[in-house]
Amino acid sequence: MRSKPYVLLLSLLSTLLVLLGAAPQASAAENGEWAVYPAAAKPGSRPYFYLSVDPGTSLTDRVTVTNKTAGPLTFRLYGADAYNTDRDGGFAIRTQQEKQTGAGAWITPERTRITVPAHSAVTVPYTLNVPADADPGDHPGALVALDERVSPSGNGSVAVGVQRAVGARVYLRVNGPTVPALAVEDVTLDQDRPLVPGLGDSSAVVSYTLHNLGNVTLDPKVVLRAEGLFGRTLLDRDLVNVPSELLPRQKIRLTERWTGSPQFDWGDVTLTATAKGVKGVEESGTVSFLAVPWLAVALLLLALLTGSFGLWTRRRRAPGEAPGHREAVLST
Repeated sequence: MRSKPYVLLLSLLSTLLVLLGAAPQASAAENGEWAVYPAAAKPGSRPYFYLSVDPGTSLTDRVTVTNKTAGPLTFRLYGADAYNTDRDGGFAIRTQQEKQTGAGAWITPERTRITVPAHSAVTVPYTLNVPADADPGDHPGALVALDERVSPSGNGSVAVGVQRAVGARVYLRVNGPTVPALAVEDVTLDQDRPLVPGLGDSSAVVSYTLHNLGNVTLDPKVVLRAEGLFGRTLLDRDLVNVPSELLPRQKIRLTERWTGSPQFDWGDVTLTATAKGVKGVEESGTVSFLAVPWLAVALLLLALLTGSFGLWTRRRRAPGEAPGHREAVLST
């Protein structure tokens, strides 16, 4: 009997994945079985690494891995770059197999493989070497403890192995000029209206790309405003499904549903993005819309065309001429 194909998936089940852009919790990253956090005199008093260095310099620090289970656990330690997920802009980290270009490439643990006894903790020093040509600004990342165990999962013809990892966030800033910049790009509007006005509800989906063009992490605020004919305000609200940490050089695609959008109107939808706590950062993106009940318009056009054709036919006949008279004259 042939063995099933085996696929290895890296599942980063940790507080590094912050759903819906929620602000990071002030606690160590853990998954219930093990935790990873900066070494400190008091456990939990230092949930993340906050580091500021000059280009071309290095520093040393320590990371602690705590095993909360009843048996020993073996981990791979590595540094990783952070990024915003495509799904919702949450904070995520690269896997060990991916190329690291920032903090993940500059972090070197003293030991890359450790075994932590049951209900114990192991502290490992690491070195952060920042290249002399490193770009100034934020380079977020994490120190990750990857469990060497592979848990079987999945059914059918493909067996799936899952590895879990937990990492302590590294908020690294390379000293130098900071340039905050934000853009709202590719705004689109997808309308869903009833064929006959008044017979059903209407809605629309506004899609846009939020792009951090600068070199520092931003906490964006986005306002959605819609105006109809004659400048009437149809919608004006702050959006809540916006990530609280938009990392440098990252862009995410977001959507917002507009329930009760107009069924007959003409106007513009504008998204304005600012950065909380940062002055001078404000960018907008706009898309125009035309809300028309196309079935009603088609029926009206059909009625107009039918009427016009009938009028044209009547005008083609001579005044007072009965139908068939001209044909009778020509046949004599």
